[in-house]
Amino acid sequence: MASFASFVEISRYNLIPLSVTSLCGCPCRLLSNKTLIPSRRTPKLKLNFVFHGSKSVFRVRPTSIYVNRRLITAVARAEPESIDESNAEEEVDQGAVLPTTKDSFSELQHKSSQLRKRIVFGLGIGISVGGAVLAGGWVFTVALAAAVFLGAREYFELVRSRGITAGMTPPPRYVSRVCSVICAFMPILTLYFGNIDISVTSAAFVVATALLMQRGNPRFAQLSSTMFGLFYCGYLPCFWVKLRCGLAAPALNTRIGAGWPFLLGGQAHWTVGLVATLISFSSIIAADTYAFLGGKAIGKTPLTNISPKKTWEGAIVGLGGCIATSVVLSKIFSWPASLVSAIAFGFLNFFGSVFGDLTESMIKRDAGVKDSGSLIPGHGGILDRVDSYIFTGALAYSFVKILLPLYGV
Repeated sequence: MASFASFVEISRYNLIPLSVTSLCGCPCRLLSNKTLIPSRRTPKLKLNFVFHGSKSVFRVRPTSIYVNRRLITAVARAEPESIDESNAEEEVDQGAVLPTTKDSFSELQHKSSQLRKRIVFGLGIGISVGGAVLAGGWVFTVALAAAVFLGAREYFELVRSRGITAGMTPPPRYVSRVCSVICAFMPILTLYFGNIDISVTSAAFVVATALLMQRGNPRFAQLSSTMFGLFYCGYLPCFWVKLRCGLAAPALNTRIGAGWPFLLGGQAHWTVGLVATLISFSSIIAADTYAFLGGKAIGKTPLTNISPKKTWEGAIVGLGGCIATSVVLSKIFSWPASLVSAIAFGFLNFFGSVFGDLTESMIKRDAGVKDSGSLIPGHGGILDRVDSYIFTGALAYSFVKILLPLYGV
């Protein structure tokens, strides 16, 4: 009854409203602050406990005066302490908001810095690649060989990463380095001999023999990852050399060639290979750009689990941008002459770029990395920039070499 007597005293002396900070079976457990308003409505002893913000009312009647101490324990505090508590909470809230604001500002600065780097290095790479394509010959081939060597190094580093080695045995490091050098020589041999089928077969046989004769237990995973590296990083890029340098027939209808300076090769410099390479490169850039913008704007449906950020909406917008670019450039260069051929060429470029992008994304996902490297600031590794071009060269060359002559357009 001692617990109840304290409430009687509260009502008898008409104390000011108190602040209840604990209402549970354990006096040391805190609940939210509620204002306690004792009121006496009749001459009889009758207390009503009303908590602001709640409709619950506890009544104590004189006929049944009984309080369970385990049910109600009231701890009264003065109002200045409640003010101090609210001030302390405000200070805590401010302390929690300030670091968040600072982190958001630093993150915004980091994103803007990355965007500037991406634009600057992207323009630099674009101008350099455009110059190499226009120059052709050994300039284009050596530049391609350098990119192939760096891309092969990144590929074999991905193969040796933890994510992939957890399920397989990677090839020895010396084999990876030898394969990178072999891949770099493939474009040069393609320009010199025109065909490297025998060279690629011989290189694959030598590498396979080295793997089989190594100490320890040779693994099939070593052989398969090495052979795919030779094909993916070395053989496929050679089709760009075949397209740019091998198709030397002049594009006679190209108006730009008529005004091309004689010191730079004159009209004969504008070959079918040069025009096809420029259209293909431009279409791939347009496909990537429009797919990115379309995915950001209206992308909702994931394209594949390999790359969750890619969407069907972005792919459709990218396809439209790629075909539109191919058609516009075909009118400018007057090649190909048929509208259907220009549309088909744009479709093949888009398909090859998406397939190459997804293939590299699959390799990176198995490796457990976001970028293939950090060679290019703001862009990642060399494979991150050329993945869309790896398979496209073979499709573009086959289209120009086989399909166009077959249909006479």
